[in-house]
Amino acid sequence: MATEIRVPTLGESVTEATVGKWFKKVGDAIAADEPLVELETDKVTVEVPAPAAGTLAEIAAQEGETVGLNALLGTIGAAGAKATAPSPKQETAVAQASAPTAASTTKEAAAQIAKTAGDAGPVEERKAPPAPAAAKLLAESNLAVDQVQGSGKRGQVLKGDVLEAIAKGAPSQPAEAPKAAPAAPRVASAPSDEVREERVRMTKLRQTIARRLKDAQSTAAMLTTFNEVDMKPVMDLRSKYKDLFEKRHGVKLGFMGFFAKAVTHALKEIPAVNAEIDGTDIIYKNYAHIGVAVGTDKGLVVPVVRDADQMGIAEIEKEIGRLGLAARDGKLTVADMQGGTFTISNGGVYGSLMSTPILNAPQSGILGMHKIQERPVVVGGQIVIRPMMYLALSYDHRIVDGKEAVTFLVRVKETLEDPERLVLDL
Repeated sequence: MATEIRVPTLGESVTEATVGKWFKKVGDAIAADEPLVELETDKVTVEVPAPAAGTLAEIAAQEGETVGLNALLGTIGAAGAKATAPSPKQETAVAQASAPTAASTTKEAAAQIAKTAGDAGPVEERKAPPAPAAAKLLAESNLAVDQVQGSGKRGQVLKGDVLEAIAKGAPSQPAEAPKAAPAAPRVASAPSDEVREERVRMTKLRQTIARRLKDAQSTAAMLTTFNEVDMKPVMDLRSKYKDLFEKRHGVKLGFMGFFAKAVTHALKEIPAVNAEIDGTDIIYKNYAHIGVAVGTDKGLVVPVVRDADQMGIAEIEKEIGRLGLAARDGKLTVADMQGGTFTISNGGVYGSLMSTPILNAPQSGILGMHKIQERPVVVGGQIVIRPMMYLALSYDHRIVDGKEAVTFLVRVKETLEDPERLVLDL
């Protein structure tokens, strides 16, 4: 008896996903709980495990296809069972859709699939209904589905298509709704360059990253203030106790634990940096959920260390280690990335000397860490060489005044340059 592989629950408010990659081919042997297929949502990438052992008998949802909750992805047959091979017509359609050429685009490939499928037999459904998230947004924006160009399989309208239509000023929007200026059309490449280009559709995660960063720039009155910190006290403390710390707690003593604790201390003094705007209200958070930006091969994600203000440095380091490993393995859950009140971004691990980080909306502050570099500085009237780091605080000037932003950053600097403050809660 065949076992169905279906789309699992993907998290709060997530109603659809894109099939990213199948790890098995039809006919391959499968072990129970072995990762079978990768699903990309606008928040996380999820691996779907095999619900049973056997042989992959059928792939019902191809890579790049948009699927809803509980949709059929494929089936597993008994070990050694004969797999359902795709028809020659289907193979031709898939090959034509996936083979990149200079003259073809994603939409042209989709059109070819539809044409080929029509040759293979009667197809009653010529255009797929809009994805659930897209249908909701269509209703909220007073748009008709036939006024939005769908980019999904069989012309399915996706959420991103609706957002693009709104941005371009779709004619069915209410007259009073402001219309964004249409994006300038892309200038065509020279024929000699075009043959060397590759067009790849953005993943849902990358589309979400792009949209959220642009929304933050468009909404917040973003400003950045800078300072520098002498890292010698923290580095000396770390060097003195790192072996004992790892032996006692089973985790390495890094810099992020010190920064997270320094931030939570400063947030208690300057609560506006830990707040957010909701309409005409300000919501002050009497807790500190610290987001830690992590770069992965799929894009930037920000897992959250919850209640960091109630943790010790060892607890923070353990949680950061767990979240970082999950991020690199693509196993972060939606819950791991929700509810952050302030974010720390460490561009220094890539060699960045200074930057102006973009807010992680709706948060009102983000701290940028940078490369530790030895520089000559004046200490007690003498020029000495010290390991220095530039710090950057980007903040929403609508809610955080300049004095508050500067004071916050100074408090972080003071704590890192005198880490005993963390022990004494000063």
